[in-house]
Amino acid sequence: MLRWVLDIWEIEELKKRLIYTLGILVIYAIGTHIPLPGINTPALEEFFNQFNQSIFMLYNIFSGGALKKMTVFALGILPYITASILMQLLTASVPYLKQLQTEEGDYGRYKIQEYTKYLTLFIATVQALFLTVWLQNQTTPDGTPLVYSTGIGFTLQTVLILVAGAMFVTWLGERISKHGIGNGSSILIFAGIVMGFPSMVIQIVNTYKTGEISVIDLAVVIIAVLAIVVGIVIIQEAERRIPIQYPQRNLGFGAPTVSYLPIKLNPVSVMPIIFAQAILVMPATFVQLFHFESLSFLQEWLRYDSLVYNIIYVALIILFTYVYASVIVNPQDIAENLRKAGAFIPGVRPGKETEEYLATVINRLLFVGALFLSVIAVIPVIIQIKTHIPFYFGGTTALITVGVALDTLHRIEGHLAMKRYYKFLSK
Repeated sequence: MLRWVLDIWEIEELKKRLIYTLGILVIYAIGTHIPLPGINTPALEEFFNQFNQSIFMLYNIFSGGALKKMTVFALGILPYITASILMQLLTASVPYLKQLQTEEGDYGRYKIQEYTKYLTLFIATVQALFLTVWLQNQTTPDGTPLVYSTGIGFTLQTVLILVAGAMFVTWLGERISKHGIGNGSSILIFAGIVMGFPSMVIQIVNTYKTGEISVIDLAVVIIAVLAIVVGIVIIQEAERRIPIQYPQRNLGFGAPTVSYLPIKLNPVSVMPIIFAQAILVMPATFVQLFHFESLSFLQEWLRYDSLVYNIIYVALIILFTYVYASVIVNPQDIAENLRKAGAFIPGVRPGKETEEYLATVINRLLFVGALFLSVIAVIPVIIQIKTHIPFYFGGTTALITVGVALDTLHRIEGHLAMKRYYKFLSK
């Protein structure tokens, strides 16, 4: 381990990238603590304590706690993430965008990225306007307003700051992707989640000191966290390798080159869990926000510890695994790309038969992957019900933190492998 760390610091480019990434994360952390002007911070904290199981808390996790504190980075990187997901869906369904991505090379990718930024700006503006107007109409249970002075001036000022903050965070993510280590937007979400870990640990320790939980409860949580991490590593790294051959490329004596096509067990990462959580918490959130008394039964049905909630939760995870995978992993596109490259799967005819074979393999893998995702998503809920410990390390946060950590480690390993390769050549 020590040798590995020393190797990192011996590579000048890698060292610069790591320092650059850390510098960007420091800027991001500072921004998550700069409050918006005109906000009654104590009242805001009291108000948000009502929404522990709501879409606000889900959003708050990804913003590094900036939403709950209503800082200049309250919108965080999520407008860009939302825009990117929408562009993925549009690219798969709109012929012009699909052509840009697949046939136009660097220019096409540049245009897709440009459209994504415009969409990010639009989403950030809509979210900022909704959030600002909504804040001005909310009070704490004792009637204290969340905003000191309401009106058009506060609205324009706050919307401008929130949108500027969201676009600046997007720019920070791009800087990390270009000059740092890893995918910028993923690293920022990872940082936002990790920034919440200290308060989570303090909360658990305080709960233990007051005697509300036992040593056994703590041990169960620690074992559960380790099991979740191991499970996620297995899911993220597992893949089915389908052998493929290139008859045009031979190694001599007419022997074809044999390679393989990797199909990941979980190509959709954390997205099905995020979609499922967002849909499940929305009804109860709106009932609570707008006081729909006739629909108050939804709050009881969709409590995170209810049987109805968890059955629907698992069903939605499985559904969204297939829906989102159909956009990311398309058997028809893979079969067509193999045909264009002159490659084929041994024992399977090119064209329609290859497409059907790939669809069968992918669907089987997706089913297993969806079940794994469901287990990882539900385990934290069960642990929280049984131990009464606030389980911050839920399915969403676990998949993101472990997934981003694995991706970053793979990138660092790539740099180290290149270093070893150059050393070998220089001998």
